[in-house]
Amino acid sequence: MWVFSASGCRWAGAVGTLAVAVGGYAAGTLPEREPWGLWAARGSALTVAGAVLAYLGLTLLVAAWWRYGVLLARGAEGARERVLGTLAWWTAPLVLAPPLYSADVYSYIAQGAMVLEGYDVYGAGPSVLGPGDLGADAAASVGGHWTDTPAPYGPVFLVLAQAVVKVTGGEIVPAVFGMRLIALGALALIVWAVRGLARDRGLGAGGVLWLGALNPLLLIHVVGGMHNDGLMTGLMLSGVLLASRGRWVLGSVLVGLAVMIKSPAAVALLFIGVMVARRHGGVRGVVRGLVVPGVVAGAVAVAATVAAGTGFGWLRTQSVAGAIHTALSVTSDVGLGLGLLLGDGPEPVKGVVQKLGLVVAVAVILALAWRAFRGRIDPVVGLGLSLVALVALSPMVQPWYLLWGVVVVAATAAWRGQAGQVLAVLSGALVYETAPSGHTPAYGFALAGGVLLLGLLWVRREPWPREPVFGAEPVVGGHMERTRP
Repeated sequence: MWVFSASGCRWAGAVGTLAVAVGGYAAGTLPEREPWGLWAARGSALTVAGAVLAYLGLTLLVAAWWRYGVLLARGAEGARERVLGTLAWWTAPLVLAPPLYSADVYSYIAQGAMVLEGYDVYGAGPSVLGPGDLGADAAASVGGHWTDTPAPYGPVFLVLAQAVVKVTGGEIVPAVFGMRLIALGALALIVWAVRGLARDRGLGAGGVLWLGALNPLLLIHVVGGMHNDGLMTGLMLSGVLLASRGRWVLGSVLVGLAVMIKSPAAVALLFIGVMVARRHGGVRGVVRGLVVPGVVAGAVAVAATVAAGTGFGWLRTQSVAGAIHTALSVTSDVGLGLGLLLGDGPEPVKGVVQKLGLVVAVAVILALAWRAFRGRIDPVVGLGLSLVALVALSPMVQPWYLLWGVVVVAATAAWRGQAGQVLAVLSGALVYETAPSGHTPAYGFALAGGVLLLGLLWVRREPWPREPVFGAEPVVGGHMERTRP
């Protein structure tokens, strides 16, 4: 049937994102105050109808995406053509939508306004903005705990947010669209880096872009929700691409800029070091790999901080997000449960379990880096799996954090292996955890759990044709290398 063809999937996905965008005008993460009247709150009946439309559209998008992936994995005729065109069609309806699935964009705008108004973004939250300040409408729309939370982001992102506020005068609608332009730039970076890494590995662009760019989790939360994780990932992966082609210094510069968006990008420096060490060999190569990427990225961090004029307060705010409990964090949930069982107050026990989780994550990352250094896995696969492990064991986890690792893994042959299939199922499930309004209702977890179970059963019953992943051909210095068994 046509609907199950590649062409049918393209049209179904576009209709799905259009339904999400239209539903978002009634049920999206609308601002508290919006003088233009475009995103004003609607009546309860219209809000419910918008939410239902958005969920139906999301389901259509996920189904079309999954079917498209099956066609790509099986080498179906017509599936590999026009992948970028498909991405454009699926993305276009979200460009003019209001903020979706998160209120974080209002924090970004408010923090940019705080810099312009002379407030310390690393010492206070958006609530310090008064009615007469730039970004006051955005500050009023910041959700929950984030109202009084200092910025956990680096100075490079704050400079971008500041520029958006300056150009738009802090008006909430133009400022949101300014942030969406940055998100679209991040998507373009991701596409460029994923295609480049895939090409260096002798892979076609279709499958890697399916997992790394057409992914509903990315479209919904990077384009729709404008999360800066997209920009961090795009810069980080671009740096890894350049480093894999032998341009270690420039690659480390880009990763340093990514760290100045969000700090988890620093994991990439370790794997760039692995590439450097393997390229040069011997003790000299190991020393160079351990030192050069970190020194370059550190210099970028210092220069960016001084140039931005926001101070080094970002060093002390990296842990502020961990104080906010999220149900997707396994270590936070286990720690909270143990603390309640022990009966002496949950927070101390929870803190210990969270720290143990991070210790385990570091151990996993180091083990993967060692395997990459020994030539047993592709360093890019090692980086992707390391970021997935970091997310799984972090004290705070949001659905879109999974993209840190998914986009990296997507750029390798692993996209069609077991790891790629499991990450695809997780991506398809996690889009349901958050409602279009940005809230996390109980039924969202139920929907996500149901999709996860169905997806894993499907993968078990109908695995895709597999290609070698571990022990394949990692690229070091821009050329193919056979790995040891």
